[in-house]
Amino acid sequence: MNSRNSNRTRRLERRLGDRMRAHLPLALSEFIMFTLKQGWAAIFGILLLGGLIVTGWIWQPDWALARYDALLIYALALQALLLATGMESWREVRVILLFHLTGTAMEIFKVQAGSWGYPGGGAIKLYDVPLFSGFMYAAVGSYMARVIRLFDMRFAPYPPFRATVLMAVAIYGNFYAHHFLPDIRMGLFAATVLLFARTRIWFRIGERSYWMPLPVAAFLSSFFLWLAGNIGTSTKTWLYNGQASGEWVSLAKMGSWYLLLYVSFVTVTLVFREALSPTATPARQMQNARQ
Repeated sequence: MNSRNSNRTRRLERRLGDRMRAHLPLALSEFIMFTLKQGWAAIFGILLLGGLIVTGWIWQPDWALARYDALLIYALALQALLLATGMESWREVRVILLFHLTGTAMEIFKVQAGSWGYPGGGAIKLYDVPLFSGFMYAAVGSYMARVIRLFDMRFAPYPPFRATVLMAVAIYGNFYAHHFLPDIRMGLFAATVLLFARTRIWFRIGERSYWMPLPVAAFLSSFFLWLAGNIGTSTKTWLYNGQASGEWVSLAKMGSWYLLLYVSFVTVTLVFREALSPTATPARQMQNARQ
């Protein structure tokens, strides 16, 4: 997002926030603004889920264009629109591309391993994986990049960066290795808490600063990704091994999403290193970063 669009967004946020605070209790108005900004940060993912729902309702198997191919065209059009309108920058697109590549690689492996599958047909597939699937991971990357910018987020005190990268590599590797070797996810759960126990996500709503423990934010985010996963399976976009159509996704999948979020977060920090601070971040630092 260029500075002109960024300033326009902040002016709109300030006007809307001032109006709400003038007519609503402070706690309620701040919660509404928080929710609206979260929705705006997740706009790519929300629109992508909307595409899954609508195509799941209307698509017919005898149509000339397969549903998965239409979803790929739709996802590419969404990405182009966000770039053209300045809602995403080329810097953020680099993050999204990383998510797309690593996500597609995981999809290919997991589908071949039988963890889940895509029951529909499509011309644009790679090893039985429709290429639009990488955009589901890219939506997570888009959200993380946008939420950091929209909330002026800072992560502090942040653990040694090299340790976080090693942990992310171990988590990503375990998604593959547990098919052949002992599953170490319980140790990885413990590692996320031990490494990030003191890390707070500092963010702004209007002129006020707030914070949340990073592991708590990861847990809450994993719940919403679990809900998104249920939308995907309910629209028969994909189905997990042994899952019947219409059956809810196991809550155990939240654990997988929780771990994957740390991989996603560390991937984003490869580009947004300025948001990390080894010491606690006071409100003054956030104000300086905002200016």
